[in-house]
Amino acid sequence: MRKVIILGSTGSIGTQALDVIRANPERFEVVGLAAGSNADMLEAQAAEFFVDDTALGAVDAEALVRSVDADVVLNGITGSVGLGPTLAALETGRTLALANKESLIVGGELVTGIAAPGQIVPVDSEHSALAQALLAGRASEVRRLVVTASGGPFRGRSAESLAGVTPAEALAHPTWDMGLVVTTNSATLVNKGLEVIEAHLLFDVPYERIDVVVHPQSIVHSMVEFIDGSTIAQASPPDMKLPISLGLDWPNRVGGVGRPIDWTTAQSWTFEPLDESVFPAVALAKQVGRAGSSYPAVFNAANEQAVHAFHAGAIGFTDIVETVRAVVDGHEAAGELSRESLAEAELWARATADKHIAARR
Repeated sequence: MRKVIILGSTGSIGTQALDVIRANPERFEVVGLAAGSNADMLEAQAAEFFVDDTALGAVDAEALVRSVDADVVLNGITGSVGLGPTLAALETGRTLALANKESLIVGGELVTGIAAPGQIVPVDSEHSALAQALLAGRASEVRRLVVTASGGPFRGRSAESLAGVTPAEALAHPTWDMGLVVTTNSATLVNKGLEVIEAHLLFDVPYERIDVVVHPQSIVHSMVEFIDGSTIAQASPPDMKLPISLGLDWPNRVGGVGRPIDWTTAQSWTFEPLDESVFPAVALAKQVGRAGSSYPAVFNAANEQAVHAFHAGAIGFTDIVETVRAVVDGHEAAGELSRESLAEAELWARATADKHIAARR
């Protein structure tokens, strides 16, 4: 039986993880729960799963991870505040089931430098798919990683047509039900840019060998191309419980967590190249990833400010990525990378983004 701490237990990832655990009580035991602010729901979860150790907020979540014995920490916290708990999980030797991509992207070498081989198990559907496909060969046999993208609600649109889209339109994702920032990031494809950085950090594949392809059906979650010309793809109907369950018990599979593809039904899967002239966020993310240091932290923080400004009516949709680009272009890398220098870089990025946003009004 695996002892599990769930961070972000009241959010989408956390509640689905508890669904998996609820259905498999002989396999998992919840020993710690942490939420952002929903104390009532956290209390109800703790009562149901007989959990004594709980926390509210990222700081207390980090203390929880360091003080409670566990085999696996599922980090489903939203945003870069998840960095502390991610570092705590790695430093204490737990397996880190990582849904909080921002902590890896922002932390960069701070995170990868202390992670033991195989200690981080990705929970994002794309990176879980890559991890599964990579089992088909040796690292030296990998030619490239192919990260799939649904294309979001604006697939096929021109750059000019995106200038006037509304927040409601940006939140109308065709496949996934996510929070405000992540759903908007999927519309701008900033989310896919972040996932490219994450793939590089997780699997140590150079950026020039990581591609993004648009796959509107969201059945193939990502692919690995090998040097002999073969491509291994992981495919399943969209359901986050599958990668969550793998994160909780990697590399073992949990029966019945997802429904399989119905091969008796006719269906079509399509793939198309990403139009980077309309969606420049992925190319910008690769630039940021190559720069490393504090640049990914600045990219992420500036984007969060711009997304909230868009939903507040302060800027237009296409201004989101342009604001991020302006902030990144004005940044100078931190000297020694540390939690403190990253926090300072994020504060600078948010303040600088706010100045650019004010100038666009």
